[in-house]
Amino acid sequence: MSAPREVPEPEARPDLGAVVRNIWNMPTETRIVRPGPTPDTVLTERNETLRAPSGWELLPPGDAGLTRRVKAAGPTWTVQEKRGRKVFSRGVWAPRAHILAAQSALESERADPAYGRRLDAARARREKKQVAYVEDFRGAVLTYLDFDPRHEALAQRLADAVTAHATPVGSGTVARTERIPLAQRAESAVIAWMRHQTTAYDDMSIARIKGERRRVRQMLAARSKALLARYRRGEQAQQGLCPLAAALRASGG
Repeated sequence: MSAPREVPEPEARPDLGAVVRNIWNMPTETRIVRPGPTPDTVLTERNETLRAPSGWELLPPGDAGLTRRVKAAGPTWTVQEKRGRKVFSRGVWAPRAHILAAQSALESERADPAYGRRLDAARARREKKQVAYVEDFRGAVLTYLDFDPRHEALAQRLADAVTAHATPVGSGTVARTERIPLAQRAESAVIAWMRHQTTAYDDMSIARIKGERRRVRQMLAARSKALLARYRRGEQAQQGLCPLAAALRASGG
């Protein structure tokens, strides 16, 4: 009889779960995280706590140029904190050597007089662009208002008030977004201004029910649009009873 053949043992299959966990827990992967329970920890999107790698430090927010260079130099952890609908930067974790190198390079560059000239030129371009945008936005507001000629003076005052409130850089208003057309920005800015200036919205006690604040805003927007429609038709408001005229007087418009 022939000797029995040896049957090779099957190869062990890799633990895919372990592979995924190892990939996820690689400490030097670039990622977006949230503040952790202690100053040297962060939370991942899977709510896992990671400790900052040895030799890393937190670069505070505030210097966009420095942050860009540090991110370009290698892996980083960008710390973001969401409050309501807004997301705030809490800094960037990165290797200390990368931060120091970027700081040194920037200090040398910023000490060069040519850097100051480039800054001045860029600032002048932004200011020119802002002046043009303010003019375009005010024109879009007047187009949206479309008041009867008898109320042209009121339309001009309202356009000035809305534009002054909505267009400053960094104001965070709908006028600063580029996600919607200019005409829609103008309409939204007018309705928002009227909501705060001609209604009791700011003093309302709104129930914490999903969709309730949106419902209240829609109701007030309908009232504001009805009031604007009266001026488009050329109707005369009763002396002292128009909330729009009263709001403009109170704001000095």
